[in-house]
Amino acid sequence: MMPELPGAVPEIPVSDVVAATQYYRDMLGFSVDWVETEIALAGVSRDQCRLFLAGPLFREGRGNASPVMTWLNLSSKGEVDDLHRAWHSTNAILLSNPESKPFGLHEFTAGDPDGNRFRVFYDFATPERERSGV
Repeated sequence: MMPELPGAVPEIPVSDVVAATQYYRDMLGFSVDWVETEIALAGVSRDQCRLFLAGPLFREGRGNASPVMTWLNLSSKGEVDDLHRAWHSTNAILLSNPESKPFGLHEFTAGDPDGNRFRVFYDFATPERERSGV
């Protein structure tokens, strides 16, 4: 029997693990779960989302480099808009405003100081396609 997979935990490359944890906490609303400055690795979380922030020392020899794109799939257009407003109020790096795209995603893009990106979206087309039998 195939075991159920848990949520993925992306490794986000950062230049300074302490500064990155502060940005993710103060601007994006994550909790800092732990920081290991000796190996330049930290764990942050918010609701069901977990991320590892990996500094140069940890990434040495592993080849993981910035930037990376992490997709955050929310449950409604309203949630996408609400998160954009919340991050806007903290002066987080916002690269686009929420917009419903012709390909069926309501989305916006945010970033961090190291150039990593978060594509925050709700897939409104899939339920419509399922209802129409396509």
